Amino acid sequence: MAAQDFNFLLATDSYKITHYKQYPPNVSKVYSYFECRHKKGAQFNEVVFFGLQYLLKRYIAGCVVTEEKIQEAKVFYQMHFKQKVFDEESWRKLLERYDGRLPIRIKAVPEGRIIPRGNVLFTVENTDPDFYWLTNYIETMLVQMWYPITVATISREFKKILAKHLKATSGSLEGLEFKLHDFGYRGVSSQESAALGGAAHLVNFCSTDTVAGLLMAQRYYNCPMAGFSIPAAEHSTIISWGRNREKEAYEYLLDQFPTGPMAVVSDSYDIFKACKHIWGDKLKERVMERSEDSMLVIRPDSGDPTETLLGVIKILEECFTCSVNSVGYKVLPSYLRIIQGDGIDLCSVEKILKKLSDEGWSAENVFFGCGSALLQKINRDTLNCAFKCSYVETNGKGMDVYKQPVTDPSKGSKRGRLSLRRNSDGLIETVERGVGKPEEDMLVTVFENGTILQEYSLDEIRKNARLWEEDLSLSQHNQDHPTSLEIHQKHIMNGVH
Repeated sequence: MAAQDFNFLLATDSYKITHYKQYPPNVSKVYSYFECRHKKGAQFNEVVFFGLQYLLKRYIAGCVVTEEKIQEAKVFYQMHFKQKVFDEESWRKLLERYDGRLPIRIKAVPEGRIIPRGNVLFTVENTDPDFYWLTNYIETMLVQMWYPITVATISREFKKILAKHLKATSGSLEGLEFKLHDFGYRGVSSQESAALGGAAHLVNFCSTDTVAGLLMAQRYYNCPMAGFSIPAAEHSTIISWGRNREKEAYEYLLDQFPTGPMAVVSDSYDIFKACKHIWGDKLKERVMERSEDSMLVIRPDSGDPTETLLGVIKILEECFTCSVNSVGYKVLPSYLRIIQGDGIDLCSVEKILKKLSDEGWSAENVFFGCGSALLQKINRDTLNCAFKCSYVETNGKGMDVYKQPVTDPSKGSKRGRLSLRRNSDGLIETVERGVGKPEEDMLVTVFENGTILQEYSLDEIRKNARLWEEDLSLSQHNQDHPTSLEIHQKHIMNGVH
């Protein structure tokens, strides 16, 4: 059920209040769709569909129109426009006829599915001809789907890079789901952004410090605990001991957390001296007493990420030695690892892992943390998300409609009723003009007349978003790679989620 303190009537762009006056006379149906447009040379060619269930549950399902909310909107829009444009009569009719529930049908891709860009992801249409204007009234809210889709997509791109290097330098994907930790809580614009973005990351990984995302997964996606963390130091807990007592600060942490993994930021003064003279000398025996289940994770947090991490791992090799794994790459002792959380994005992760492998190091040695590049440095144009009308009915007659701006062909829209199918070549494609076969349609009716008809658990979503063997062979940021648009039925990567 939607939140009672939320006024749905006020959750749209101002100009949409006037659109009921602008459609052709006798229009009875407006049908629109959402897609991530395909653009030549785009950074990402496929997307992870995620987040619609939250929006439906939080804002759209159940009784969202009341007399009090109609009156609030009436007063607000009169002040806002300084003229009478609010359609009080239609909203009251909706309240009386449907008990405040929205006569809308939404069909959507199952959450977690990987869909090539340029395909329909969900469609919206009114189910009562009197409320034709409602379809695009909710565009404003539904287009905010761009955010969880984009975060889930970027998170999965990280996973591809990490999987590729982990497989190449260790021979397996063990521990992949913990390789990228969400550090983004403090760097986003709001609590809701943290929740949506944090949950979107958890589609692909199980490692996070963004509590809001865990709560969203719990409350809206039926997952009691979607991600995990470990005790970790911040600079305040180190520098509060004073510069001359850095060793005592680290030792105290070892005492406080004798079992279980623990991460310690170690660059408050000199990361290289800390690794060589404190961790690798004065506290060496204490570190070596720990086990794989209670590993010490050293965290650099400044400087050039690649060079700093490489410098740290070489010092740790000198102090603690290393072994060689089954595929010939060096691995630190199981009680010792590194996490790099500063300056991490898709490019730097690829650069770091390539440099490590070039120097003979396995990706097993490192974890990564990512904040703003994961949750904040994105916008609606990252994946060119758009919501457009493609079909209308007027005087009982249907018409396929579209836009085709001469100034930008990439903004041309689809025509008619849409369906999504897998063709005979195994490729996912959108069928336009209402000629798709219902039995082939991948779109599922998830919402109708105020009721959610289909729900997905996070476990189901994670299965839909699993990596495929083909994902490990693709280069990061691949642009229009021919196989990147193929979603094959076989070769699922096992062992993850």
